[in-house]
Amino acid sequence: MKFLFDFLPIALFFVAYKFFASLPPALISTINSIPYVTLSQTEPRDAIIFATLILLIASILQNLLHWISYRRLEKMHLISLGLLLIFGTLTVVFKDPNFIKWKVTIINILFAIALLGSMFIGKKTLIERMMSKSMSLPKAIWNKVTLMWVIFFFFIAITNYIVAFYFHGKDDINWVNFKLFGLLGLTIVFMIIQGIYLSRHIKEVPEE
Repeated sequence: MKFLFDFLPIALFFVAYKFFASLPPALISTINSIPYVTLSQTEPRDAIIFATLILLIASILQNLLHWISYRRLEKMHLISLGLLLIFGTLTVVFKDPNFIKWKVTIINILFAIALLGSMFIGKKTLIERMMSKSMSLPKAIWNKVTLMWVIFFFFIAITNYIVAFYFHGKDDINWVNFKLFGLLGLTIVFMIIQGIYLSRHIKEVPEE
């Protein structure tokens, strides 16, 4: 459930992009009253600008709801939100979709570097710190799981760059589809593979 909740802003980004051409002129006029935002229903790239605006709003609300529910914010959510506010705002202000495209690649590279660094700094990797409360694994297995995540994040970063700047398609439709279906599909496949691997080594931690 949490996994789907994390992908909700991306789903709204996709819906906003797909249905931009169907928006009533009155709504476009209202959005255009926002400083730096000027949209039309004739410019194809306006769709991705509008979708980015929706993504910004949805991500802020997502973190707000998480805070209301748990009275805390996860570091990964805060990092993602921070980068989104930077690159999303640049996208809307300068009306350049390349900023929001770069955000996916940059954030995955940062996560990969952070995880890789945790394998050499400190007694526990970041993955072990996050997951050790629910399962017990040998140190070597924790390192392998961390390395799997490092490879996955680098793979996503490279794949996003290729799709965004070489196979984006007409009106960036290929990249928009990848941002929802590609990222979601790859993440699900990776988690299944990781789950199968962990099932061979996992040892449940008894509740106190």
